[in-house]
Amino acid sequence: MFNALEKPLIMGILNVTPDSFSDGGRYNHADEALQQAQKMISEGANIIDIGGESTRPNSISVSSGEQIARVIPIIKAIRTQLSNAIQISIDTTLGTVAKAALDAGATIINDVSGGRDPELLKVAAKANCPIVLMHMQGTPQTMQDNPHYDNVISEILASLTHSVHQAAAAGIKQENITIDVGIGFGKRKQDNLELLKHLDQFVATPFSVLLGTSRKRFMGDVCNITEPSELIAATTATTALGVMAGVNIFRVHDVKENRQALDVAWAIKQAR
Repeated sequence: MFNALEKPLIMGILNVTPDSFSDGGRYNHADEALQQAQKMISEGANIIDIGGESTRPNSISVSSGEQIARVIPIIKAIRTQLSNAIQISIDTTLGTVAKAALDAGATIINDVSGGRDPELLKVAAKANCPIVLMHMQGTPQTMQDNPHYDNVISEILASLTHSVHQAAAAGIKQENITIDVGIGFGKRKQDNLELLKHLDQFVATPFSVLLGTSRKRFMGDVCNITEPSELIAATTATTALGVMAGVNIFRVHDVKENRQALDVAWAIKQAR
């Protein structure tokens, strides 16, 4: 999906939900969501990632109809009032929601389940659009109930390989696939840290890599901070680390700060 030799991209998070872990309820209304989208674009976002269902630990699943009602007006508003050029990704695990979002103007599917809904894979293949396949152990309702790995790197590589094979079998082109290790999704603190230390093993695959650490709880455990919004600096540290490791896309709440971290890390990486 993205050239490893090109400068990485910033994906700004826009949750139009009442219950997301960090910004739930802030952008439920179209005007608020549109203002946030404009802010992220002005701060350097390359992609706006719009989700209508929270996937925080213990969150309750939302019907496809409710997701569609939440996200479609925002996608259409961005297209008609802000930009026809900005990339828009739809954060969903359901094919019906993905199709509606693509029809409304979205250009990327971001699936935290790694393609568990066969219909979603069919939608992506038919649209010939980029898709992000993330690793998650269990479901949002169960993923933090004592997650366990014998070898977190090899097990997640194997799981993502399985997701990729399913996507290919559905007709999705290799160049359209991005993988995401799923920081915080069915992972212990030590699992998240090990994954960050060994990002190069995922970058070494034939696929582009997305990293989503923004305001995640494991960094709060490291820093002794409980409020997610106070983890901006911690997030930028992982963004810089990811740039040096070869990550292609960074999914973040705080675009301005992570854009700075990315730009400086990229300049260092490109220096002779």
